[in-house]
Amino acid sequence: MKIMIAYDGSRNARLALAQTITMFRDLKPVITLVAVAENPRDITSGNEDMFQEELNDLKKHIAEAMEVCEQEQISVENMLLEGDARKMLLFAAEKKVHPDMLVIARHSHEPDGGFIARSLTYFVDELDYMTFGSVSSFLARRIQCPLLILPSR
Repeated sequence: MKIMIAYDGSRNARLALAQTITMFRDLKPVITLVAVAENPRDITSGNEDMFQEELNDLKKHIAEAMEVCEQEQISVENMLLEGDARKMLLFAAEKKVHPDMLVIARHSHEPDGGFIARSLTYFVDELDYMTFGSVSSFLARRIQCPLLILPSR
């Protein structure tokens, strides 16, 4: 079984990796970790520095995740792409990896404030969804393989 995991090194991505290993270990999966570094919109030295820092962080996170898989005796591969995360994950799944399943972690953006903060966050989330769509909703509408969206905790 080929499983592709959208992996950014976040807490939720690490949990998704652990849950995937737990759920599918007996099927002897080959896991492909796919990380996407988003390109800066303008080419300034500050943006280029931030992009390089993000790229280096992703490489470190991927290496740590690969080590986890190897310790668990799970076959693992990785891919690091640059661009819009939604489009690059779709591209990787459909043109490169051809997984039997794509696993992504839903990111939590829970406010830590009261009613006003929750209302504002809800409004921003709805606006973001209407304008851009989240990674999970974008992929759910387009991906041609089973998609497992693991909730944040």
